[in-house]
Amino acid sequence: MKKNLIYLLFFIPSVCLGQTKKERIKVVLLAGQSNMNGFGYNQDLPKDLNKTFEDVYIFHGNSKEDENPDGGRGIWEQLKPGHGAGSSSTDKENYLSDRFGIELSFAKRLKERYPNEKIALIKYAREGTSIDSLAASHFGSWDMDYTGETGINQYDHCLTTIKSAFKIRDIDGNGIDDELTPIGIIWMQGESDASFTESIALDYFDNLSTIINLLRASLRLDDLPVVIGKISDSQIDSSNGRVWQYGELVQYAQEKFVKYDQHASIVRSTKYYNYSDPFHYDSDGFIDLGVQFANAMFELMDH
Repeated sequence: MKKNLIYLLFFIPSVCLGQTKKERIKVVLLAGQSNMNGFGYNQDLPKDLNKTFEDVYIFHGNSKEDENPDGGRGIWEQLKPGHGAGSSSTDKENYLSDRFGIELSFAKRLKERYPNEKIALIKYAREGTSIDSLAASHFGSWDMDYTGETGINQYDHCLTTIKSAFKIRDIDGNGIDDELTPIGIIWMQGESDASFTESIALDYFDNLSTIINLLRASLRLDDLPVVIGKISDSQIDSSNGRVWQYGELVQYAQEKFVKYDQHASIVRSTKYYNYSDPFHYDSDGFIDLGVQFANAMFELMDH
């Protein structure tokens, strides 16, 4: 399908028409690839995260490959563990897994700042995906110019997730229409773009700038705070000693992006995390990453 910004600009305002009494809820978009999806184990969670969060809600779009029309489906429900790798959703039910991502510690930190407010998270992520159409044949692409057989890719799945989330007028079921107010975007992605060819890695800055601006447009805020996670490398690989062969090029592009975008910040703590496998942080890493993302977003909002 042809990606059209007109489509982006019209689906959010529909939730704000014809209602006099509304409950305003802050919302954050969480997007990216596998280290956004989350490979922490629920069994490793401390008690203050291994729970159902009061006044925190999540819409986790169904993760699907390119060309699949079922991507992005989901429902709103209270946040709890299980929205990591292996989870899925339909228009009627969430099927949780034994994994978690940044959403738990991120939400806990947000509630510390906004203790008397409700928080909403919109999440879409898929393992191995790239923001370059040249890598689409591997695990999927976020490139808006991707064509393929149907033109449906990860970018479309994310838009479907956002559109479906905003379509629900009462996300907490209390009988009062909700007004979702975007306050930030958290983006954790880039490992795949560092894996295949040098040219893909070299294009990462331009591709990152494009996808972030498109996601901001989908939320109707050109200056919406964006925090990206700097990719890191476990350096466990039997063939060449590195998992992400062109990782330094992507890291440079990420640093360049936040240097020139005054409403963007980067989390660099990833270089200190341990790994549960060559590609994904361990449980402690995901817990800390959620906290660091929240802190970086607060700093952007306060300046």
